[in-house]
Amino acid sequence: MTPAPIVAEVPGSRNSAINLMVRNGLTGLPVVRSQDGNLVGIVSRKDIFRNFEEDQLSLIMRKKIITISSDKTVEDAADIFYKQRIHRLPVVEGSRLVGIVTPTDLLRVMKDTVTNLKAEDVIRSVCVTAYEDEPLSYTVAAMRISDVSAVPVLDARGRLVGILTDRDLFSDQMKDPETLKSLGIDIGDYAGYRNVLPLFYSVSEDYFDDRKVSEFMIRNPTTVFKKTNVAEVARIMLSRDFGQIPVRGTKDELIGMVYDVDVLCAIGNSNE
Repeated sequence: MTPAPIVAEVPGSRNSAINLMVRNGLTGLPVVRSQDGNLVGIVSRKDIFRNFEEDQLSLIMRKKIITISSDKTVEDAADIFYKQRIHRLPVVEGSRLVGIVTPTDLLRVMKDTVTNLKAEDVIRSVCVTAYEDEPLSYTVAAMRISDVSAVPVLDARGRLVGILTDRDLFSDQMKDPETLKSLGIDIGDYAGYRNVLPLFYSVSEDYFDDRKVSEFMIRNPTTVFKKTNVAEVARIMLSRDFGQIPVRGTKDELIGMVYDVDVLCAIGNSNE
């Protein structure tokens, strides 16, 4: 686990949580109560953009928290990630937060695990795709509805040509200050907001982003063959800081996506 993790506090605001994530390169944070430090919630970028009209962090964060105690095993943590498909597992002693574990932490274990499982064996999510020439607003809406953080991008012939992740949508793009004001964003908070505006604009009912998906996607994405051992998949994810990776078949066709939490099923089920 990572001890003494960076946290957001309640009472607190949406703005403060966003700025903490941006400054520290995080996608989510545990939330603690300021007066006693007890864990009271979890907040992620997804939570913020599902509830962007809310300013109070207590109304945005998720209060039903899955936790683990420090005396549990790595296998216990991997089982929780795999079954619950979460990406932050707070480590607690009583109600007190003492650390946090993420799938990336367990990929370091997974890359050295001996297993017969292949990439195709651990695909378990419906693969939501995007078309390279469709408007960004359309794609982001589909990602929100499907609750996915990444989509493979196809061309008109159905060939994989890119991948779009929520990380790509957080690219540092400048926006006109007057537009910020019209959205109710304080210019004083601009340094933090400029990194999250592309995604915010795309989910705003008052804004339609007709720029193409191809302008934001990563071209020629890294993929794995369906028969690739999941330990190798873990090594690729860890070395390239990927949370997901497309899986291709024998004819180079896209057959699905594997996520970091999917490969963790091999921990505790290794072949000795």
